[in-house]
Amino acid sequence: MNTDTPPSRCRIVLIVPPSVPPLAVEAALGGGDVASLILTAEGVDEASFQGFAEKVAATARDAGVAVVVAGDTRIAGRIHADGIHVEGRREELADAIERHQDRLMVGTGGAKTRDDALELGEERPDYMFFGRFGYDNKPEPHPRNLSLGEWWAEMIEIPCIVMGGSDIASVEAVAATGAEFVALSAAVFGDGVDPRDAVARANAMLDETAPSFEER
Repeated sequence: MNTDTPPSRCRIVLIVPPSVPPLAVEAALGGGDVASLILTAEGVDEASFQGFAEKVAATARDAGVAVVVAGDTRIAGRIHADGIHVEGRREELADAIERHQDRLMVGTGGAKTRDDALELGEERPDYMFFGRFGYDNKPEPHPRNLSLGEWWAEMIEIPCIVMGGSDIASVEAVAATGAEFVALSAAVFGDGVDPRDAVARANAMLDETAPSFEER
């Protein structure tokens, strides 16, 4: 669920591949504040991804949570998503923004250096993502993502999302950078993890340790 007044600190974005059962997504959204979901195709065919996305989007709408589709603008349109995530060359991002930003949020990622990030940022996406989908296989966030997130949050007005690790406690390291959002996937949807409990614990940690944006 989402609270009526979102917290003024780093918030959670859930990265959801088709391997995650829709019921697990529903459970996760019952654990507390989640800003949005980013749905990734992770190698499945278009029809399978669309079927998955439709189910998850319906659950997210009921919970008042935004849905972003990665890499497929057609499916984003078909399921009435709130946004699209585009990775690739600056020209691809510019085209997506020109075509879709009047009705959809358009975010981007894939930058591995400050120069890469600044080049993409010149197109004014709605957010910058630091990390790679599916690579949250270590307990802690990748140091490069933390470094880029801290630099970006300090210097640039466009919000950023930093990929957390496979341990829920990784939200604290991301929040300490000043990033607006921490992305979680394995930490919430991994084997043996209770998604609802994981999101609740992540929010509790953020409530306790994340810097307040009101004090900026």
